[in-house]
Amino acid sequence: MDTALGGIISFLITFATMASIYAIFSMGLNVHWGYTGLLNFGIAGFFALGAYTSALVTSRMPTGALANYVKQVFGLGMPFPIGVLAAAIVAGLIAIPVGLLTLRLSEGYLAIATIGISESIRIFFNNESWLANGPQGLIGLPQPLRSLVSPDYYNFVYLAIVVIFLVIVYLALERGIRSPWGRVLRAIREDETMSEADGKNVFLFKLQSLVLGAVIMGIGGSLYAHFSAAIQPSVFEPLFGTFIIWTMLTLGGTGNNKGAILGAFIVWAIWSWSTYLINQVVPPGFQTRAPYIRYILIGLILVIVMVRRPKGLIGEERQVSRF
Repeated sequence: MDTALGGIISFLITFATMASIYAIFSMGLNVHWGYTGLLNFGIAGFFALGAYTSALVTSRMPTGALANYVKQVFGLGMPFPIGVLAAAIVAGLIAIPVGLLTLRLSEGYLAIATIGISESIRIFFNNESWLANGPQGLIGLPQPLRSLVSPDYYNFVYLAIVVIFLVIVYLALERGIRSPWGRVLRAIREDETMSEADGKNVFLFKLQSLVLGAVIMGIGGSLYAHFSAAIQPSVFEPLFGTFIIWTMLTLGGTGNNKGAILGAFIVWAIWSWSTYLINQVVPPGFQTRAPYIRYILIGLILVIVMVRRPKGLIGEERQVSRF
């Protein structure tokens, strides 16, 4: 295969994999905000919990000289599916006390509380070196089926794995959101008081929504960790781990899982392609600033969409709200 063509294909596969992982995060946020109206700014916390849990469950304890430099609380060496399952369970379990503490707060306070909890999780992983090697993080994470596939084709295999998870999450959410449970979530988003008057336990439904979205984000974190094969606390800063996902969902359209996926692919395309394209036209003396232009591009596109299409590129699918 021609070197240039091979490089383009490799880039496109990597792009599709990362965009699909972020589409899973976007659908998790859609459960919170798009369907239930929960203003969660703590996505990065569940992202980190999923990534670190899966990394610790699937990796083995360092041995020999490496043990002097890499510290981790445990390494179970379990298969990849067990790591994904553990990531989903841990993220969901942590969401329960988070919900008990925050879901009775108003939207603004909920946003502040969740971003504070998220940052606390990131700082905890950063400062407690015994847990997962502190700021250096973990490297050499196991990748599923790696030993069975040629390195030249492995990214195709991992893309297929991610797409399978993406389809499963999408189909499960579509089924759930069209059920009576999903219609209750929409009713709570529109008017909590009327939902309570109709006899619904609003707090319980909001807690269920928070846990489900967190489980999906935990799965996304696991898939990210094994794709990159390395994680460190700096990955889970609010910009990369929370606000870019909010941009994806807002751009694609809240309350619509197709919009969540579309927004993820568009924003990740801007994020991953803009630096390369800008470097081709920006004078050499200014190329160190080129990566920051993508923030402006994403913000500009978001503003245009919010002005021209306030409901996103794909509006919400309206359904009859019958309990």
